[in-house]
Amino acid sequence: MQLNSWGMYPQIKNKKFTFNTKNNLKDVLKENNTFIPFGNGRSYGDSALNENIIYCKPYNYFLDFDEEKGILHCQSGVMLSEIIETFVPRGWFLKVTPGTKLITIGGAIASDVHGKNHHIKGCFSSCIEEINLMLPNGEIKNIKKDDELFLATCGGMGLTGVILDAKISLKKINSKYINQTTIKTKNLKETFEAFEKYSHMPYSVAWIDCLAKNEDIGKCLLMVGDFADDGKLDFKEKKKKTISFNFPSFALNNFSVKAFNWLYYKKAPIGESKQKVDIDTFFYPLDAINNWNRIYGKNGFTQYQFILPKDVSYDGLKEILEKISNSGKGSFLAVLKLYGEANQNYLSFPMKGYSLALDFKIEKGIFELLDSLDEIVLKYGGRIYLTKDVRVSKEIFEKGYPSIEKFRNLRKEYGMDKKFQSLQSKRVGI
Repeated sequence: MQLNSWGMYPQIKNKKFTFNTKNNLKDVLKENNTFIPFGNGRSYGDSALNENIIYCKPYNYFLDFDEEKGILHCQSGVMLSEIIETFVPRGWFLKVTPGTKLITIGGAIASDVHGKNHHIKGCFSSCIEEINLMLPNGEIKNIKKDDELFLATCGGMGLTGVILDAKISLKKINSKYINQTTIKTKNLKETFEAFEKYSHMPYSVAWIDCLAKNEDIGKCLLMVGDFADDGKLDFKEKKKKTISFNFPSFALNNFSVKAFNWLYYKKAPIGESKQKVDIDTFFYPLDAINNWNRIYGKNGFTQYQFILPKDVSYDGLKEILEKISNSGKGSFLAVLKLYGEANQNYLSFPMKGYSLALDFKIEKGIFELLDSLDEIVLKYGGRIYLTKDVRVSKEIFEKGYPSIEKFRNLRKEYGMDKKFQSLQSKRVGI
């Protein structure tokens, strides 16, 4: 069975190794191969691809739950969706969640994922109490906050070892609903003003029209919200739609993206509108469609996500949006978010500022466009998110991550560089 990333690019033949006990895993690691842990395959690029893959998803038991403190102990293959289905009816939710619940706990830690509340709650690592990690030699280390191995593992893209299990703290809630406010802006200036006006709200995210031009550049729909308090906790998984085939490549083009952007923006009323939406609608809108990655065609797609320091975010985003708009290679999935302070983890992506995530189908000229965007990101002191990346160069990557040498040195110290490798790690030199 070949395992692929969510972006379906690149394609690589791989051998899958599974385990159901710690001793099984130790035996796997004795093989004279390099490996990369693999969860549910929702990383967009090549960070979890290698010739040999350790498939962690079946290692997926709940181990314990402290109902008073809200601390869940579970194995690394447990999906966020399984936590939500089990614990929302009991009045608990994830403190930090990305835009999909279809990832494993191990993947969430390895990417140190973030969500719509980073400006208040930080990354996923902020809610981790401890991790059990198997090193290349089969030794199991229990690691906690501020441990060197913790700083390297959270955001370390699976390159420090195999995450076996973790204790994570959950958030107490009293509803499956979010009170959402949608703010419609006319340009980038209004968008930034709206983000700052609503920065006190626990959750915020904006869809931005990346093909808008001139005075309309940066217009968006900003969604902010917080949990309701109505006692309704009867959460159930919604029925999903499925895309059962790869769309033809020509279906996603400049015209179709413009048409989608126009309709999506137009449907929202001018100014502010309020509504009550459920957890899935607010946090995980794309999870409602199985295999939505197929809309990009058989050649696949890549997500380009970068972040810029707050004091230069406006100028940098304006320059990048102008570049994308002029290229005609737009994305109808363009997500803008506000971030709080960076943590101390060696390879964690967020910093205080704004990030933009854009999806592009793999086609002629797209990597050249992204190379030119890299230069703008570096000019403004930003960096690229490894979990979404499939093509950034070693030179560009290094300049965005000042703790890279600490990560490399730790990998060498524990022999991780000889046992755990991915296509991405070889490309960017980590």
